[in-house]
Amino acid sequence: MSHTLLVTGGAGFVGSALIKTLLTDYPAAAIVSLDNYFTGVPENHVNDPRVTYLDGSTADLAKIWADRGLPSPEIVFHLGEYSRIVTSFEDHDLTWDYNLLGTKEVVKFASAAGAKLIYAGSSSKFGNDGQDENLNPYAWTKAKNIEYIKNYANWYGLDYAITYFYNVYGPGQITSGKYATVIGIFEHKYLRGEPLPVVSPGTQTRDFTHIDDIVRGIVLVAQKGSGDGYLLGAGHEWPILDVAQMFGVPYELTPALRGERTRGQADITKAAELGWRPSRRLDEYVAEFVAANPR
Repeated sequence: MSHTLLVTGGAGFVGSALIKTLLTDYPAAAIVSLDNYFTGVPENHVNDPRVTYLDGSTADLAKIWADRGLPSPEIVFHLGEYSRIVTSFEDHDLTWDYNLLGTKEVVKFASAAGAKLIYAGSSSKFGNDGQDENLNPYAWTKAKNIEYIKNYANWYGLDYAITYFYNVYGPGQITSGKYATVIGIFEHKYLRGEPLPVVSPGTQTRDFTHIDDIVRGIVLVAQKGSGDGYLLGAGHEWPILDVAQMFGVPYELTPALRGERTRGQADITKAAELGWRPSRRLDEYVAEFVAANPR
């Protein structure tokens, strides 16, 4: 059976890894990526004739799709949003446009196409009894989108499933610049022989999840999941200072950052009901990285 699958943010870290897996899991599928290349890069493109890359905004999705005369997609994987906490304060307008305006159009498009929507929610929604969703513009917009998707499904009808990513790391992650990930920054600094920057106080915890586990979870939720609550994390809290010490090199404390939460750990119960379990451990990944790049 032939499928058309849409991946928003398909030139980004998670999106490009997802497309590679979809090409294997859906061998008869045509895959379309829509990306505005804010953090995505052409270097992440997969060289396969079944993948079409479109440069554009999710706010213009319906028009872009119609102009290209593409068939209706069966599944819409919506990853193409603004996805950084600290910088969302300075990028308030971008956060609003990409996350609220863009997602409104993606939801409407998926519903009109009769497609199943797989949405990448933010794990920040669950911290501090739900209060952490108000810490910063990014977390707040992501939480509002969850409410919107659920309401839209009740108002107009929508087949959807919502996943939540916990600190994704692995090959392809952003390693430098203000949108880099924690593990990406540590790897970059390690290779440059510079101290690893640990945001004060260093006792704050995060649940780090390998990109392979994330992608496997997304696909499984698309195939078997329904509704809200699919948390994809390793289920382990790592203090950031402990993570830095895994690299076995000097580190330095840097000033605390606005809007960041103190703890993060996934409850993977609902994802596990689908048969998903994380298979990669952060400490083993770092040990392999250090062994491959001795200093």
